[in-house]
Amino acid sequence: MKLVKWIDSHLEEVLLALLLAAIACIMLAQIIARYVFKNALTWSDEMARYMLVWSGFLSVSYCVKKRVSIKIEQLQNAMPEKVIPAIRLIRHVIVFAFCVIMIPYSITYVQQALASGATSAAMKLPMTWIQSAPLVGFVLLAVRVLQAAIREVNNLMKGGAKA
Repeated sequence: MKLVKWIDSHLEEVLLALLLAAIACIMLAQIIARYVFKNALTWSDEMARYMLVWSGFLSVSYCVKKRVSIKIEQLQNAMPEKVIPAIRLIRHVIVFAFCVIMIPYSITYVQQALASGATSAAMKLPMTWIQSAPLVGFVLLAVRVLQAAIREVNNLMKGGAKA
Protein backbone atom coordinates (compact mmCIF):
# COMPACT_ATOMS: atom_id res chain seq x y z
CA MET A 1 0.00 0.00 0.00
CA LYS A 2 2.91 2.34 0.72
CA LEU A 3 4.25 1.75 -2.78
CA VAL A 4 0.90 2.62 -4.35
CA LYS A 5 0.72 5.82 -2.29
CA TRP A 6 4.28 6.74 -3.27
CA ILE A 7 3.54 6.11 -6.96
CA ASP A 8 0.37 8.18 -6.70
CA SER A 9 2.29 11.02 -5.08
CA HIS A 10 5.47 11.00 -7.17
CA LEU A 11 5.03 9.15 -10.48
CA GLU A 12 4.87 12.11 -12.82
CA GLU A 13 7.47 14.23 -11.07
CA VAL A 14 10.02 11.39 -11.01
CA LEU A 15 9.43 10.59 -14.68
CA LEU A 16 9.57 14.26 -15.65
CA ALA A 17 12.77 14.82 -13.67
CA LEU A 18 14.38 11.78 -15.29
CA LEU A 19 13.31 12.91 -18.75
CA LEU A 20 14.60 16.44 -18.18
CA ALA A 21 17.93 15.16 -16.85
CA ALA A 22 18.25 12.74 -19.75
CA ILE A 23 17.47 15.48 -22.30
CA ALA A 24 20.08 17.74 -20.70
CA CYS A 25 22.71 14.96 -20.69
CA ILE A 26 21.98 14.00 -24.29
CA MET A 27 22.20 17.60 -25.47
CA LEU A 28 25.43 18.10 -23.50
CA ALA A 29 26.86 14.95 -25.11
CA GLN A 30 25.84 16.30 -28.53
CA ILE A 31 27.56 19.63 -27.86
CA ILE A 32 30.75 17.92 -26.66
CA ALA A 33 30.73 15.51 -29.60
CA ARG A 34 30.17 18.29 -32.11
CA TYR A 35 32.56 20.94 -30.81
CA VAL A 36 35.24 18.91 -29.06
CA PHE A 37 35.42 15.78 -31.20
CA LYS A 38 34.13 17.39 -34.44
CA ASN A 39 31.71 14.52 -34.90
CA ALA A 40 27.99 15.03 -34.25
CA LEU A 41 25.82 12.31 -32.77
CA THR A 42 23.20 11.07 -35.24
CA TRP A 43 20.62 10.02 -32.68
CA SER A 44 20.69 12.75 -30.02
CA ASP A 45 18.22 15.21 -31.56
CA GLU A 46 15.70 12.47 -32.26
CA MET A 47 15.97 11.05 -28.74
CA ALA A 48 15.63 14.48 -27.12
CA ARG A 49 12.61 15.26 -29.32
CA TYR A 50 10.84 12.02 -28.31
CA MET A 51 11.63 12.60 -24.65
CA LEU A 52 10.20 16.10 -24.96
CA VAL A 53 6.99 14.66 -26.44
CA TRP A 54 6.71 12.23 -23.54
CA SER A 55 7.37 14.98 -21.01
CA GLY A 56 4.67 17.14 -22.60
CA PHE A 57 2.03 14.45 -22.19
CA LEU A 58 3.15 13.56 -18.66
CA SER A 59 3.26 17.19 -17.53
CA VAL A 60 -0.46 17.70 -18.14
CA SER A 61 -1.45 15.15 -15.49
CA TYR A 62 1.26 16.48 -13.16
CA CYS A 63 -0.17 20.00 -13.47
CA VAL A 64 -3.68 18.77 -12.68
CA LYS A 65 -2.37 16.84 -9.69
CA LYS A 66 -0.53 19.92 -8.37
CA ARG A 67 -3.42 22.25 -9.31
CA VAL A 68 -1.21 24.48 -11.44
CA SER A 69 -2.91 24.05 -14.78
CA ILE A 70 -3.63 27.08 -16.92
CA LYS A 71 -7.23 28.14 -16.56
CA ILE A 72 -9.35 31.22 -16.91
CA GLU A 73 -10.43 32.12 -13.40
CA GLN A 74 -12.13 35.47 -13.91
CA LEU A 75 -15.58 33.89 -14.18
CA GLN A 76 -14.86 31.54 -11.30
CA ASN A 77 -13.58 34.36 -9.07
CA ALA A 78 -16.65 36.46 -9.78
CA MET A 79 -18.86 33.73 -8.33
CA PRO A 80 -19.80 33.29 -4.68
CA GLU A 81 -17.35 31.16 -2.67
CA LYS A 82 -19.90 28.37 -2.24
CA VAL A 83 -20.27 27.69 -5.99
CA ILE A 84 -16.55 27.64 -6.82
CA PRO A 85 -16.20 23.90 -6.03
CA ALA A 86 -19.14 23.23 -8.36
CA ILE A 87 -17.47 25.23 -11.14
CA ARG A 88 -14.24 23.30 -10.60
CA LEU A 89 -16.18 20.04 -10.66
CA ILE A 90 -17.78 20.99 -13.98
CA ARG A 91 -14.33 21.80 -15.36
CA HIS A 92 -13.02 18.41 -14.20
CA VAL A 93 -15.99 16.61 -15.75
CA ILE A 94 -15.33 18.33 -19.10
CA VAL A 95 -11.63 17.41 -19.03
CA PHE A 96 -12.48 13.83 -18.01
CA ALA A 97 -14.97 13.57 -20.88
CA PHE A 98 -12.26 14.81 -23.25
CA CYS A 99 -9.93 12.08 -21.96
CA VAL A 100 -12.61 9.43 -22.40
CA ILE A 101 -13.03 10.57 -26.00
CA MET A 102 -9.28 10.71 -26.69
CA ILE A 103 -8.23 7.39 -25.12
CA PRO A 104 -9.81 5.21 -27.86
CA TYR A 105 -8.16 7.38 -30.54
CA SER A 106 -4.85 7.01 -28.72
CA ILE A 107 -5.29 3.24 -28.60
CA THR A 108 -5.95 3.21 -32.35
CA TYR A 109 -2.86 5.35 -32.88
CA VAL A 110 -0.72 2.85 -30.95
CA GLN A 111 -2.31 -0.12 -32.73
CA GLN A 112 -1.52 1.44 -36.11
CA ALA A 113 2.09 1.97 -35.08
CA LEU A 114 2.26 -1.61 -33.86
CA ALA A 115 0.76 -2.96 -37.08
CA SER A 116 3.06 -0.92 -39.30
CA GLY A 117 6.20 -2.01 -37.49
CA ALA A 118 7.65 1.45 -38.15
CA THR A 119 10.87 2.49 -36.47
CA SER A 120 12.42 5.89 -35.87
CA ALA A 121 14.87 7.15 -38.44
CA ALA A 122 18.10 7.49 -36.48
CA MET A 123 17.70 5.12 -33.54
CA LYS A 124 15.52 2.43 -35.12
CA LEU A 125 13.36 2.61 -32.01
CA PRO A 126 9.88 1.10 -32.47
CA MET A 127 7.47 3.98 -33.08
CA THR A 128 5.01 2.21 -30.78
CA TRP A 129 7.06 3.41 -27.81
CA ILE A 130 6.98 6.98 -29.02
CA GLN A 131 3.35 6.94 -30.10
CA SER A 132 2.25 5.52 -26.75
CA ALA A 133 2.83 8.91 -25.13
CA PRO A 134 -0.68 10.24 -25.88
CA LEU A 135 -2.30 7.07 -24.54
CA VAL A 136 -0.29 7.12 -21.30
CA GLY A 137 -0.80 10.87 -20.99
CA PHE A 138 -4.58 10.75 -21.43
CA VAL A 139 -4.96 7.79 -19.05
CA LEU A 140 -2.89 9.53 -16.37
CA LEU A 141 -4.78 12.76 -16.96
CA ALA A 142 -8.11 10.94 -16.59
CA VAL A 143 -6.94 9.45 -13.27
CA ARG A 144 -5.71 12.81 -11.97
CA VAL A 145 -8.86 14.65 -13.06
CA LEU A 146 -11.00 11.96 -11.43
CA GLN A 147 -9.01 12.43 -8.20
CA ALA A 148 -9.50 16.20 -8.44
CA ALA A 149 -13.23 15.75 -9.09
CA ILE A 150 -13.53 13.57 -5.99
CA ARG A 151 -11.78 16.33 -4.01
CA GLU A 152 -14.29 18.86 -5.33
CA VAL A 153 -17.24 16.63 -4.46
CA ASN A 154 -15.85 16.42 -0.93
CA ASN A 155 -15.54 20.21 -0.88
CA LEU A 156 -19.14 20.53 -2.05
CA MET A 157 -20.30 18.16 0.69
CA LYS A 158 -18.42 20.23 3.28
CA GLY A 159 -19.82 23.44 1.78
CA GLY A 160 -16.43 25.14 1.35
CA ALA A 161 -14.42 26.51 -1.56
CA LYS A 162 -10.99 25.29 -0.53
CA ALA A 163 -8.84 24.24 -3.49
